[in-house]
Amino acid sequence: MNKLISIEEAVSKIKDGDTIMVGGFLANGSPEKLIDALVASGVKDLTLICNDTGFVDKGVGKMVVAKQFKKIMASHIGTNRETGNQMNSGETEVILVPQGTLAEQIRAAGSGLGGVLTQTGLGTKVEEGKEKVVVDGKEYLLEKPLRADVALIYGTKVDKFGNIYYSGSTQNFNVLMATAADLVIVGAEEVVEIGELDPNYVRTSGIFVHYVVEEGL
Repeated sequence: MNKLISIEEAVSKIKDGDTIMVGGFLANGSPEKLIDALVASGVKDLTLICNDTGFVDKGVGKMVVAKQFKKIMASHIGTNRETGNQMNSGETEVILVPQGTLAEQIRAAGSGLGGVLTQTGLGTKVEEGKEKVVVDGKEYLLEKPLRADVALIYGTKVDKFGNIYYSGSTQNFNVLMATAADLVIVGAEEVVEIGELDPNYVRTSGIFVHYVVEEGL
């Protein structure tokens, strides 16, 4: 089954108001050409779930500069001054989530769990409005699953069925996000034929991927 589509077709599947996950850690392992195409498309009022907001000129930070998000959920925003400006002005809602908690919330969605229990954030602003659960006399916060309409992820080598090999740390949040969205699109640095990837190095199975876009080397 060939899942390869054009970048234009991929972008057309993202609508105003969608919740999107985008892989990457400080833009390392982000699908840059998909992001550029989304900036050009002008899609707006999106909710972003991402580890961070990259930089003003790299990763999802370019979409922040274009003011395409109404809400951002991330573990930190310090490398993109524009995110901070929009948060402080009230233009964009920004929810800061401890990094481990964010990863576990995404994993919970992908695994069909009702949430995760953590002590991270107890006694801080993180706990505001959240349910608490006592287990064996210890108090935990219940952090609910995070799922998206669309996940935009990156792969170093991807076959036409969507099996993904990641080089080094580029796998970061991409692996988790591939399991936690209704529609998964991977931007591939290199597309290969089905059967060319060594299965021992496939980190994300093509069963999680709906479409493949060739971003080029």
